[in-house]
Amino acid sequence: MKDAFLKKIADKSAVIGIVGLGYVGLPLMLRFNEVGFKVLGFDIDQRKVDALHAGQSYIEHISADSIASARDSGFEATTDFSRAPEADALILCVPTPLNKYREPDMSFVLGTIDSLVPHLRAGHLVSLESTTYPGTTDEELLPRIESCGFKVGEDAFLVFSPEREDPGNPNFTTRTIPKVCGGVTPACQEIGVALYSAVIDKVVPVSSTRAAEMTKLLENIHRAVNIGLVNEMKIVADKMGIDIHEVIRAAATKPFGFVPYYPGPGLGGHCIPIDPFYLTWKAREYGVHTRFIELAGEVNSSMPDYVVSKIAAALNQRKKAINGSRILVLGIAYKKNVDDMRESPSVFLMEKLRDLGAEISYSDPHVPVFPKMREHHFELSSVALSADSIASYDCVLLATDHDKFDYALLQQHAQLIVDSRGKYLQPAANVVKA
Repeated sequence: MKDAFLKKIADKSAVIGIVGLGYVGLPLMLRFNEVGFKVLGFDIDQRKVDALHAGQSYIEHISADSIASARDSGFEATTDFSRAPEADALILCVPTPLNKYREPDMSFVLGTIDSLVPHLRAGHLVSLESTTYPGTTDEELLPRIESCGFKVGEDAFLVFSPEREDPGNPNFTTRTIPKVCGGVTPACQEIGVALYSAVIDKVVPVSSTRAAEMTKLLENIHRAVNIGLVNEMKIVADKMGIDIHEVIRAAATKPFGFVPYYPGPGLGGHCIPIDPFYLTWKAREYGVHTRFIELAGEVNSSMPDYVVSKIAAALNQRKKAINGSRILVLGIAYKKNVDDMRESPSVFLMEKLRDLGAEISYSDPHVPVFPKMREHHFELSSVALSADSIASYDCVLLATDHDKFDYALLQQHAQLIVDSRGKYLQPAANVVKA
């Protein structure tokens, strides 16, 4: 069974099933398609499937041409999970958010594998890419697959290989970002490494699925803790009248022992605000209290409130209140130059300001209309920036520093800019750092 699968990978006759066609699954589909594999995409959202069949993209940095090209060379998308037997590999790229108690919400992963289990066949490889706590693959997926009568490692295969997508980063692609892979058995590992090696320049094997799961968490906890540190340093520096961004730029000139991380209005994206809590939750099972991680989480989670307090103070100096003020939020994607809204701190800021009585508008060249989100609702469209429109707001909050913004125009005409990204390097009467 293993040798037959390896042969299919080598001659590219293996059919690749991608389950979840979002920011992770869609680039992976394009990469497998690009090297000559037939790809079958699965998603529960009929709108995505219809868009892909029409050769359209719903992710800004993925072109419609690339989707159309993939479709023309055999890519199909479907909502019908009963087609799973057509694929040899099933790669799961589904969300793993937190619930309202900041605990792992595994409903997408478990719902997906439960939908696939009735359609699994001998020879299937299942690879989970969704970020999760150590133990998910062998505690949740393994028994479900073996409930079908398969022996994992002999007539079915199971690996964990965490995604490492960085939407909008032109310096790294799906092909060039090294891929970690851990298998339940040595045979699983061998097949998983062979599969990903066919499309990715460097695959890094680790000893188990748990080691692979922990690797992904460490990567993002490392960032979350360091961002928490500079966010705390920002508050101290502000009290002392020091520009923390100037300090970080100066410290970054040290050629060893220092890596620059930058403060902001809060953490965004599908990883950094979420992943640390997967480990803190699982650690409780082992009687471990992850104080360091949770402290960083507290600091980072407090940043939107800190920014709101800076807005309140800046408006107060101008004899205005948040209540009744017209506030324009610049940038509502979670990071610059993308249209990705997942866990965006801008949205939390908009809600907090709205609840305090502000009249909220936003401008974002990458998000023309505020999208439908599971927990956030605004009936707004992006405001075009002009001298008159900028001047009409009591406060302009720079929340996401897209390159497409005309920062000179903003500074020239804004009554007040609250800069949460350190974009304005020189002091100005109408610029307040947050």
